Amino acid sequence: MAESADRDRRGGSRGGNRGGNRGQRRGDPRDRKQQDRGAPQAERAGKNLPRRIAWEVLLDVATKDAYANLLLPAKLSRTHMGAQDAAFTTELTYGALRRQKFYDAVIEAASSRAIEKIDPEPLAAMRLGAHQLLSMRVPNHAALSETVAVVKRSSPKTAGFVNAVLRRISEAEPAEWLDRVTAETSETARLAIEHSHPEWVVRALTQALKGHGRDAAELEALLAADNAPAKVGVTALPGLIDRTELPGEPTPLSPIGVTLDTAVPRDVAAVADGRARVQDEGSALVALALAEVDAPAGTWADLCAGPGGKAAVLGAAAAGESLTLEAFDSSEHRVDLVRDSTKALSNVTAALRDGRDARGPYSKILVDVPCSGLGALRRRPEARYRRRPEDITALSGLQRELLSSALDACAPGGVIAYSTCSPHYAETVLIVDEVLRLRAKSGSDDIEVLDAPAVLSSITGTEAESFASVTRDGGRYAQLWPHLHNSDGMFLALLRKAK
Repeated sequence: MAESADRDRRGGSRGGNRGGNRGQRRGDPRDRKQQDRGAPQAERAGKNLPRRIAWEVLLDVATKDAYANLLLPAKLSRTHMGAQDAAFTTELTYGALRRQKFYDAVIEAASSRAIEKIDPEPLAAMRLGAHQLLSMRVPNHAALSETVAVVKRSSPKTAGFVNAVLRRISEAEPAEWLDRVTAETSETARLAIEHSHPEWVVRALTQALKGHGRDAAELEALLAADNAPAKVGVTALPGLIDRTELPGEPTPLSPIGVTLDTAVPRDVAAVADGRARVQDEGSALVALALAEVDAPAGTWADLCAGPGGKAAVLGAAAAGESLTLEAFDSSEHRVDLVRDSTKALSNVTAALRDGRDARGPYSKILVDVPCSGLGALRRRPEARYRRRPEDITALSGLQRELLSSALDACAPGGVIAYSTCSPHYAETVLIVDEVLRLRAKSGSDDIEVLDAPAVLSSITGTEAESFASVTRDGGRYAQLWPHLHNSDGMFLALLRKAK
């Protein structure tokens, strides 16, 4: 998915900041001519559409708080460009966002100007150009001329500035730039720049690894995994379609998933008609785990259902048992997304309701709480720059209230799945521990912690220990990791209410 047309034809990427071939004569026109033969069709024809779209997305992300994972697919769908150019556009966009902190440090050094002093239009173009020059095998002259051409259309007065900065960047290899911009910095600051994560996120992920019982030495692998292009995952909804009927490769963990090479998954008929959903396999596993655990017959619920991927899997699983799923969200827009996600299922209802007002009783409840999203940075790279440490504290009260509501609404003998798309210790282990402690303190010591890693192991055929987090009262929480499972970093606690 994220492999660009340029990389496909020229033998791969530079391999991050440290790549590049020092032995190659970067200015040799014969080398460039040979490389140009593999340029995407849009580039060869002079249309430059991939760079234009990437620049527009980068600009909207920076100035309008847009989300690239929502904006880019819509733009690609409207252009009807071929798969090769769509993949090139995707790599330009997501690559520039993933490595933004590193590229900004390089741009500041090359321009002798603080990032905050550079207008958004030329800055988006510089980030786009820096990614091509430092992390892709795009010929220097193409990266320079075509990127400058993009900004020249909208902001001609800044084209010369962009050209000068990009030429300066092209004069040194990625490793040289890394050495320059990390000289005399702390180890945390070096990792933050090299892997383009805010320093507070680097520290938080270090603590998360330790808190979930893993070795802090895994940190660099985790940071690198956040910057690795993730293929599009698609889940085949049980009972509606088998994954063997979908294009793509079977996912190694989820038994109902495939990965696609297309940048426009809605081109797949089953996705368009609702029998399959675009979904990371980690998210699918959370829903499958809840469906797998035995519980008394009864209605199921999803308290924070938007945009509806997990609700679709749960609804399909419930339909196989002739049961219904009630899906709620506090946002009308997200309720509409849930309806679209579950349009092929007649046993699912979607309604506007705050999950803290769950009524029940329900035999199974998913409470996939709003969180920092630090486990999905490879798919939503801009999130790392938008979140702040105080966001964790602000969300924790809501997370506790939602879990408490789910416990109250659960029927005797029923099961609750608490999940987040984050490994942050304060959003995962601490939330569940605190809610259970306060519940027991109030006299309601009626919740059993189940062995979530064992449930995931039975679904995936993978050793339970790879999912293991901390042990509580004989049960265990589970944590998935991008660097271990090639999935989003989903946390899962499975809790049973006493009969």
